[in-house]
Amino acid sequence: MERRQFLIAGGLVPFAALLGCDGREPLLRVSGITWVGYEPLFLARTLDLLPPDHIRLIESPSNTNSLMQLASGEVEAATLTLDEFILARAGGIPVRVALVFDTSEGADVVMARPGIDRLEHLAGRRVGVEETAAGALMLRKSLEAAGLEPEDVTRVAVIGGGQVDAYRNGEIDAVISYEPFASRLEALGATRLYDSSAFPGLIVDVLAVSERAIGRQPKALAELVSAYFEALAVVKSSPGRAHRLMAPRLGLSIDETARAYEGIVLLGVEDNHAWLDPPASRLTQATQAVAEIMQANALIDQVPTLSDIATARFLPEAP
Repeated sequence: MERRQFLIAGGLVPFAALLGCDGREPLLRVSGITWVGYEPLFLARTLDLLPPDHIRLIESPSNTNSLMQLASGEVEAATLTLDEFILARAGGIPVRVALVFDTSEGADVVMARPGIDRLEHLAGRRVGVEETAAGALMLRKSLEAAGLEPEDVTRVAVIGGGQVDAYRNGEIDAVISYEPFASRLEALGATRLYDSSAFPGLIVDVLAVSERAIGRQPKALAELVSAYFEALAVVKSSPGRAHRLMAPRLGLSIDETARAYEGIVLLGVEDNHAWLDPPASRLTQATQAVAEIMQANALIDQVPTLSDIATARFLPEAP
């Protein structure tokens, strides 16, 4: 089934998560990929901050897969880029943003083989890109910067975890990448051509939560968000310890993990209130800007309704 059709159909699937007969909330299932911006959430699990009888993190191979799980009701929440959240809303999936993880300011990159020294040199080349809105957005901005059209390159579909093998096997000449895979590609000799620091505020990572879960699993959601900020505090106060604990799941060395965080801005409690508190102007403005870019590039048919796109009810009080 074509993805947009699947999203629309998936948005109509009833969620199975109902309160049990004993009044306890059902298990909260959260889908997430390997990405440095989401890693403090998985660090919370490593630090035993997430009660396993209330919350389960499900490791997903791609944000697209996470989006599909959210659409079908397999999970109640998912880590998504802002543009994928827009896709969900445009597809009729009833979700809201409950947490803003980070903004990318260099962590999303175009990696290329030696000899491809400028974006213009991508003409006629095979460019790997994940079949996500974020991948399409990054490719589009890169081609615009190079003065190229989409037909000037050969687009090769790769998923996040497969881009390193595709590069190693000679299947692609360049790839739209992100951490931790960009560092792995760099170790293979790839060079950085362009990154998201050229358009700050367009690639934003959020926690998308189903409306049903907001109503039926508020305690678990509050525990999830609280645990995330506890783990984030460890990242900021004891980065050496945090990087050592996160490195194995990211597949990076401790030093590479530290460098991977140089390209993103992790948003704390106060930042999240600025983004999500009514009228949530920062999130609304960013969503409007990204949605208009997506519409102009035929990624969505129309900008979805942007009212009630966020909830700040699960955030701890700002310090």
